[in-house]
Amino acid sequence: MTQTAPSSTPPATPPSDLASDLPSDPASPTAARGRIHRAWFVAAVTFVTIIGAAAFASLPGLLIEPLHEEFDWSRGTIGFAVSVNLALYGLTAPFAASLMDRFGIRRVVAVALLVISAGSVATVWMTAAWQLVLFWGVLVGLGSGSMALAFAATVTNRWFTARRGLVTGILTAAGASGQLIFLPLLSWLVEHHGWRPAAVTVSLAALSVVPFVWLLLRDHPADVGLAPYGGAYTAKPAPVPGAARRAVAVLFRAARTGPFWLLAGTFAICGASTNGLVKTHFVPAAHDHGMPVTAAAGLLAVIGVFDVVGTIASGWFTDRFEARRLLAVYYALRGVSLLFLPMLLAPSVHPPMVFFIVFYGLDWVATVPPTIALCREHYGDDSAIVFGWVLASHQVGAAVVAFLGGLARDVFGSYDLVWYASGALCAMAALMAMVIRRGRAAAAAAHPAAA
Repeated sequence: MTQTAPSSTPPATPPSDLASDLPSDPASPTAARGRIHRAWFVAAVTFVTIIGAAAFASLPGLLIEPLHEEFDWSRGTIGFAVSVNLALYGLTAPFAASLMDRFGIRRVVAVALLVISAGSVATVWMTAAWQLVLFWGVLVGLGSGSMALAFAATVTNRWFTARRGLVTGILTAAGASGQLIFLPLLSWLVEHHGWRPAAVTVSLAALSVVPFVWLLLRDHPADVGLAPYGGAYTAKPAPVPGAARRAVAVLFRAARTGPFWLLAGTFAICGASTNGLVKTHFVPAAHDHGMPVTAAAGLLAVIGVFDVVGTIASGWFTDRFEARRLLAVYYALRGVSLLFLPMLLAPSVHPPMVFFIVFYGLDWVATVPPTIALCREHYGDDSAIVFGWVLASHQVGAAVVAFLGGLARDVFGSYDLVWYASGALCAMAALMAMVIRRGRAAAAAAHPAAA
């Protein structure tokens, strides 16, 4: 166990008017005995915020057929707009993490939600494909990137020392919970009232959580005179200037290490096989086989149910088991399930399809908690920004498959080739995960005598 060396610098102390809120033992996981630590309320607000913003992620797969029918745009063209959205979602994330260090979580997230709302409602008046790329691809992509998983990682890193894996799993599951809430509603709106009311609903959902963020979210435990959950009190760090420069500098440092490229590669395949493939193309693929859009969207919503269970469980496992081994298992199982999917698509929902949905749901974003844990293990204080870049690779992978999936459907008249290729990629990701070496801190904790 590491011991803290004595220092001539006095430890940081909380403001005197807030000292009564601190635990008598600074390492205690509660703010005051008998009270729930404020960190859990911050996590709850973050959870609700991500749920409200999740509406934008539920809509792309429902837009492909209506936009194709109304405007006669090819599926490849629509897929390109979705791919721009997904790519910007990822590429914005590391800069958003730096902006949160510079301007605070509240300001960045509130502005991001307003941009999502504006971009979504603007699509109601579009008449050309370039407007879809601008409104949905660029605006919603930039806004959603600032609301990406880097937001959850930043909140977790600042407010929690203990239970980080569990909290990461819970906050990651918020996106799935939002999908569960919005997919059935949006699919019903698209089928009965057209796609425009669905776009307005997404806009209103993003707008509605802005007051929660502004009034209830706090940037740092020191803002309310508390220690992070399970940790000792530390003063709030000064704003970090040069957000873009810092994000790029962190990228260059991380890019000189092997674990970064392995994490980026595996997470790119994760994005390709989830957001890029299933979330974007499952509904139209099922519709190709005669399944009603509402039924296919309902199956995606069920994925959201089990995604919540799987992601929280993955966070619990990440606190207890080696993260790279968990990743290898998750990717291997996902690859096997995708290889069977083309044989399961049919006009109606049947038990084998339900089994696939449950199985795939449990594995959907179970990769996030161990990936964040590996970033933290290898990159310490820069881990949120490094994870932002890893998330960028996730979304680039998703963007490529969102476009290629639509293109393959246009060229071959079927999605089968895309399912099989994604299954093979997941097998590759499982092998890559096992190659990731353990970080020095984790290795020292596992073998203290050697350290």
